[in-house]
Amino acid sequence: MTFAVLVQYLIPHRALSRVVYWATRWTWRPWKNFLIGQIVDRYKVDMTEAAQSDPFAYQHFNAFFTRKLKPNARHEDGDPTALISPADGRISQAGRIVDGRIFQAKGQDYTAAELLGDEAAAAPYRNGDFVTIYLSPRDYHRVHMPLGGTLRETVHIPGRIFSVAPFAVEAIPRLFARNERLVCHFDSPNGPFVAVMVGAVLVSSVATVWDGLVIPPYASDIRRKSFAGQDITLARFAEMARFNMGSTVILLLPPGMIELDALQSQQTVKLGQRLGRRPLPGN
Repeated sequence: MTFAVLVQYLIPHRALSRVVYWATRWTWRPWKNFLIGQIVDRYKVDMTEAAQSDPFAYQHFNAFFTRKLKPNARHEDGDPTALISPADGRISQAGRIVDGRIFQAKGQDYTAAELLGDEAAAAPYRNGDFVTIYLSPRDYHRVHMPLGGTLRETVHIPGRIFSVAPFAVEAIPRLFARNERLVCHFDSPNGPFVAVMVGAVLVSSVATVWDGLVIPPYASDIRRKSFAGQDITLARFAEMARFNMGSTVILLLPPGMIELDALQSQQTVKLGQRLGRRPLPGN
């Protein structure tokens, strides 16, 4: 075990995340400009894409981190049958769910039931497909709809707040099924799908367009919220949620719903880019 991985087990995740939550919302100009400048310089953030291109014009660090893009900075794939990337980032892994097991990294996997917190909810995806996308600090941190759908339920699952950076994903068993996360169940004309917003160290904070800030507060037990009958329907490419600090989004799809493209681990993707498409009739 490397020192960096050992630290992930030892640090007080939630206490540290609470401190960072407030620190990233402190409006004192020297402080917030220092934090913003560090990220812009270290990660070479392209501010020309942002609706507000001056990084120091943001009220606080989190406003910068969750910045909007210019209206034409990203484009939705023109194929109406396409599954699109819900975010900017890198493909961590993608492929088939094998007997309910999802590949995490070399030597590591976890079950769909563990990820969703429910055996019955995981059943439709037992031999389906998944896409895991990692958002680094340089990326646009709003998550959009990969397909059009109607929100059926959200499930807030408590857990640890390990880093989701590649070094941690490769070393920490079942990481995505252990971290605090928000599971979003959708129904579409072609079947159900799931988008899982996985929290990460510093801050594990998630907000949705339908409920506002959901995490924190951190959960002590599983919290389910039904949206049946509320007709919260979002079009493909519409914004659905945002991460307040970096993290990971995981898509689960039932068997035969989408034929994934040949996605490679660590491949860069942009919001709106095609990840796969519905099979042609007769295939």
